[in-house]
Amino acid sequence: MFGSRSSKEEKVAPTDKVSADLSKQPRDPQAPKGRPTPKRAVAQSQRKSVVASTGNRKEDAKRARERRRAELAKQREALASGDERYLPARDKGPVRRFVRDFVDSRFSVAEMFLPLAVVILVLSMIRVPSIQNVALILWLGVIALIIVDSIGLFIRLRKAVNARFPDEPTRGAVAYGLMRTLQMRRLRLPKPQVKRGERP
Repeated sequence: MFGSRSSKEEKVAPTDKVSADLSKQPRDPQAPKGRPTPKRAVAQSQRKSVVASTGNRKEDAKRARERRRAELAKQREALASGDERYLPARDKGPVRRFVRDFVDSRFSVAEMFLPLAVVILVLSMIRVPSIQNVALILWLGVIALIIVDSIGLFIRLRKAVNARFPDEPTRGAVAYGLMRTLQMRRLRLPKPQVKRGERP
């Protein structure tokens, strides 16, 4: 009876030791923490807004809505002008800025995907076998061109980012650029800041 209790305690002790060791292990600096670190001015303004509560729930909620509306308006203006101060977290930083300029300075087949898809869809709806065959060939050709162009852009962009920012984290930057190529140039946000052919 006493022996069984001691054996249970011996089994529990190693697991506690392992969990303690795991908690003491250093955190990977590349691991995402789930949210961007706020700048000091933003954190201070948030603390002031929390302290300056009126005590009236409706009034506090109204102020929070107005503050949120003002922040969204600043974000919209920043997406149009490229102002780094008010851009969303996913678009901030010199790495993302370079990726946007790199993509916007080049023509990519993927940005013509939507117009070409509409044309091919219209052709495929025509009840003529020869036209439908042409639409199918065009569809396969567009997909092949997009894949080849995207692979080339992936290689060039990764090489350029690693050469320009060797000491900064570039995780997700190339995927960010590839997703931007899928949008038509005039619909991209933040708005392009470079002309075609102008190297960043």
